[in-house]
Amino acid sequence: MNENNWLLRVQNLTKVYGPYRPGCLQKTGPAFHTNICPDTGSIVACAHINFDIYPGEVLGIVGESGSGKSTVVQQLYFDLEASEGEVFLSKYQSGTTNLLTEPNDKKRYIRNHLLGMVYQNPRDGLNFRFSSGGNIAEKLLMAGVFHVGKIRERASELLDRTEVPLQRMDDAPANFSGGMQQRVQIAKAMANNPPLLLLDEVTTGLDVSIQAKVLDLIREIQRDLHISMVVVSHDLGVIRMLTNRTLVMKNGRIVEHGLTDQILEDPQHPYTQLLVSSLL
Repeated sequence: MNENNWLLRVQNLTKVYGPYRPGCLQKTGPAFHTNICPDTGSIVACAHINFDIYPGEVLGIVGESGSGKSTVVQQLYFDLEASEGEVFLSKYQSGTTNLLTEPNDKKRYIRNHLLGMVYQNPRDGLNFRFSSGGNIAEKLLMAGVFHVGKIRERASELLDRTEVPLQRMDDAPANFSGGMQQRVQIAKAMANNPPLLLLDEVTTGLDVSIQAKVLDLIREIQRDLHISMVVVSHDLGVIRMLTNRTLVMKNGRIVEHGLTDQILEDPQHPYTQLLVSSLL
């Protein structure tokens, strides 16, 4: 792996809810077993998050509920405003510009052209008033594709790829099962051929058999398209199946980082050891 060939570079990403005083970062985290600042009551959702992602790589972020893992990807997709940090994308201005300080119109461009997002709850990623094809069309329109024929063709291609019956392209996702809603969400996220796909707890709440189908679909898409992904999950089974490298988070901090196989077979941090032992 060429260390200069990164796709995404994240440096010192931090999100604090409430008054942001640097001292809060010194009094929260795994060593204190809390992410609540004792001085201000502020919640340090994540702090000092650093990592790179390379082309074609799948990075996992794992941790218990409240560890800050979803906060990280929500900041990358501009759903949340970061308190501090820098994010660079090599496909945007040759990786020289901090995405977090760009104006809103530039952030919209980045979201619509260079990123895809699949949320835990399909209602966060889909417009339930639109058809499944209409949701894909919405993403394409925002990315500057206006030709109706090309939009329908692309929607058909993506729905077929994600195993959504084409005869249901004009049906609303509200009438679909949870697993099919997630597949439509994946199709929508891929509409603009983004170099980076963000997946936030995409199998949580699905039946086990449906989970397996969704995970197989994600793995097939990654293998065939060589797309880079960030996979957020509390489930080490999902992380084992999908990812190359993994970050382990607790109380808003990264406590361990390495190759997924190494972390699962020889965890070093006591919290990671607890996670792995719970999987066995």
